[in-house]
Amino acid sequence: MRRRAIILASLATPMLARAQAGFPDRPIRMVVPLPPGGATDIWARLVAEPMAAQLGQPVVIENRAGAGGMIGAEAVKNAAPDGHTIMFHIANHAQTPVVLRRFPYHPVNDFSFIGKFGTTALPWCVRGDLPIRDMAQFRDYARGKGLNYGTYSPGSSGHVFGQLISDHDRLDMAAVHYRGEAPMLADVLGGRIPCAFHSMTGSGDHIRAGTVRPLAAMGPVRIPSLPNLPTLVEAGYPRELFGRTGFIGMFAPKGLAAPVQGKLVDAFRYAMHLPATLTRLRELDTIPEYMGPDAFQADVADYMAFWTGLVERTGITADS
Repeated sequence: MRRRAIILASLATPMLARAQAGFPDRPIRMVVPLPPGGATDIWARLVAEPMAAQLGQPVVIENRAGAGGMIGAEAVKNAAPDGHTIMFHIANHAQTPVVLRRFPYHPVNDFSFIGKFGTTALPWCVRGDLPIRDMAQFRDYARGKGLNYGTYSPGSSGHVFGQLISDHDRLDMAAVHYRGEAPMLADVLGGRIPCAFHSMTGSGDHIRAGTVRPLAAMGPVRIPSLPNLPTLVEAGYPRELFGRTGFIGMFAPKGLAAPVQGKLVDAFRYAMHLPATLTRLRELDTIPEYMGPDAFQADVADYMAFWTGLVERTGITADS
C-alpha cells in the first residue's frame, strides 16, 4: 500500500508542476467584497486590466458584497488555491470580523498575500446644503438632535470612527448601515443622511462640487488635493484613535503554490508601478504604498492588532 501511495505521489508531482507552469490557463476571478461604484471597486479596476495584460488572461471583477465584506472574503478563503480566484479588499477585511465578533476566516492566517496597493484618507463630511464649515460647528449643530450617520457597512472604518466622533463629542448619533459607499452616498445626496465618512475615490467629485462638504479627515497628514482641510487630530481629536489609516491590497486563498503566487505578485507589482496607475491614484487622492507579500502580511497583522485593541478599548461591537 505504501509503495502504491509513493507511485501515485510521484505521478501527481509532474502533473501539478505542469499545471503551475501553465498558470493562468483561464480567466482569473477578482472578488471585490463590496458593491460596484465605490472606492474599492474603482481601485480594483485600475489594476485588473494591466494585470490581465501581464498574465495573458482576462481578470474579471466579481462584486460579492454583504456582511461588511465577510461574504466575499469567506468565498475567497474557500476557493481552490490555484491562483484563478483572488481578492481585492480594504481594511474591512481585518475590521469587520472583530467588530461583528464573527470569524468565518482569519484575516491573516487564512490567506496568501499578493501585495499592498496603498492607503487613503477618509474625510468626515456633511451634506453641502447644511450650514456647517468645521468640526466645532458640527458639534453645535448635532448636539441634542440624535442624528443618523451613514456607514458603508457594519464594522467598517466609517462605522467605528463615526461612533468614536459621536462618543468623543457626546452627540448620541446612530449608525445607518449600507452595502457599500455608493448607496450610502446616494442617500446623503438625497437628503436622507446628514453626515458620514466618505472616500475621496468614491465621493471626490461630489466633494469638489460642494454637494458633500468635508470638515476634517482621518490619518496623519492632510489630503493632497484639500490642503486647507485639517486632519481630525489637528481639529482636537485623539491621535491614537484618528491618526492612522488602514490598508488596500490583494489577497488569494491560503496554500497558493509559490510559482503561481510569484506570477500574481509580478503582475500586481507591474500594475502598481505603471505611470498611468500612479497618475490616476494621485487624481483620486489615494496614496500608493506598494508592499510585497511578506511586508503586506505583517502590515495587515499589525493593523488587526491595532483594531482589536481599539474595539476592546471602546467596547464598540455590532450585529450583522
